[in-house]
Amino acid sequence: MNHSDSLSLSCESPDHIRTDILQTFPYEGKKQKITYVTREFSAVCPFSGLPDIASVEIVYIPRHVCLELKSLKLYLVSYRSVGIYQEHATHRLFSDIENVLTPEYLKVVTRYATRGGIDAECQIESS
Repeated sequence: MNHSDSLSLSCESPDHIRTDILQTFPYEGKKQKITYVTREFSAVCPFSGLPDIASVEIVYIPRHVCLELKSLKLYLVSYRSVGIYQEHATHRLFSDIENVLTPEYLKVVTRYATRGGIDAECQIESS
């Protein structure tokens, strides 16, 4: 299969990622680092059409708001039928969360299940 054939596989475009459902709640308190981890993230590889299964770790220091967890879960589930490369998914997660929170600090790490004998980890961190 060549790269152009991969686009005909049945998967949704990244436009189907539900950023509109991410919600926050106010935070006023001491500076703290918050970490969320899920082992239930999946998207579709647009090249092979196979599922990419990963754990996602989100670490942030809130400025004024925190992520509401149910909305985060629904947002992450919206990736399940989306065709997106692992590196692009990590970037998109980081960008969407950064836009909603405007945190003092943010790091997103995706650790993908082994495929073809290769482990993959992607990480983006604010400076």
